Amino acid sequence: MADIQSERSRVAKSKNVGRPRRSEQALLEAAGAVFVTSGVDAPVRDIAAKAGVGVGTIYRHFPTRPELVVAVYRHQVEACADAGPQLLAESATPEEALRAWVALFVEFLVTKHGLAGALQGDSAGSDALHTYFVGRLVPVCGSLLEAALASIDAAPPVDAYNVLKGIGNLCIGAAGDAQYEAAVLVQLLISGVLAGRAR
Repeated sequence: MADIQSERSRVAKSKNVGRPRRSEQALLEAAGAVFVTSGVDAPVRDIAAKAGVGVGTIYRHFPTRPELVVAVYRHQVEACADAGPQLLAESATPEEALRAWVALFVEFLVTKHGLAGALQGDSAGSDALHTYFVGRLVPVCGSLLEAALASIDAAPPVDAYNVLKGIGNLCIGAAGDAQYEAAVLVQLLISGVLAGRAR
């Protein structure tokens, strides 16, 4: 009898493993969507409504707005980083994977720029986020770039850090100009990078 109760207890506990993580992920996705449409100063009640939870649930996970903003930013960076290997595995060619990932990265920069901007008053926090961003995304870009260049037997004219920096600079103009086509310009940059140099 004790063994049966022990087994039931173990099963009950195992069913709840991962629930808080899934719940937090849903909150971060809801917050990210609200931030895109309403900015990082959007009311917490809007995020709660989007996530289908009470306001108290948001504050239980993220007691302050800066904590929520940092968590959303990191969540978005992780999603972008995770997409790289997946695209490389699923795309017809490494170049296609690189171009798809770069398009995703541009979307991240253009639509999520308010997340990083919200923490600019805290230079230590901003510096830590920038370090995290670079440390997480440069290797992903590097892997995609290396695979794409190897597939056409070209040597890289520039490293992944500078490719990402160049993309970032091209995306800056999108903030205040609806006619500015950052995505098109970035793909032109990628074409230039892939032209590379003969090995």
